[in-house]
Amino acid sequence: MKARRAYLDTADSPAGKVAFAVDEAGAFIRLRFEEGDYETGMEESLESTGYILAKDPDKTAKARAELLEYAVGERKKFDTPLATTGSAWQREVWIALTRIPFGETRTYSEVAAACGRGTSAARAVGNANAANRLPLVVPCHRLVGSDGSLTGFAGGVHLKERLLVHEARFAGKPSIRGG
Repeated sequence: MKARRAYLDTADSPAGKVAFAVDEAGAFIRLRFEEGDYETGMEESLESTGYILAKDPDKTAKARAELLEYAVGERKKFDTPLATTGSAWQREVWIALTRIPFGETRTYSEVAAACGRGTSAARAVGNANAANRLPLVVPCHRLVGSDGSLTGFAGGVHLKERLLVHEARFAGKPSIRGG
């Protein structure tokens, strides 16, 4: 079996510096906020799943450029491919998250309904959301509670708030609740 490589890099974001990894083809495989509160580091997480870590600015260039474009409000959606691993349900939720427009939010129930599961599957959406290893790129920060409140976010709700304020500003929205 050929060893899988993860190419590491960093970029600025509206929620501070992010560390990210791409695979051999340049597809996103992980993203972490440096200010975030995580149980394990990104490198440890990658190594525990069989990746060999490397650095190659050419491999990470497209992803880094898109993250920087997002940070200055020039990019609303990411084009770099995603190399996600998860259940069919998790992948369905993550795809639904990528369809939430920049500068807007949706509730967990709204995403459950968009996935054809009915609003009673809101908790299942939350569980899939919690397993998202690509926050920001798979915009789980655009999920809010049924009352519009900011709920859990990988790394901390303060990071989610920064991302939503950033998007509201560049989308011309008066508040962070736009959906």
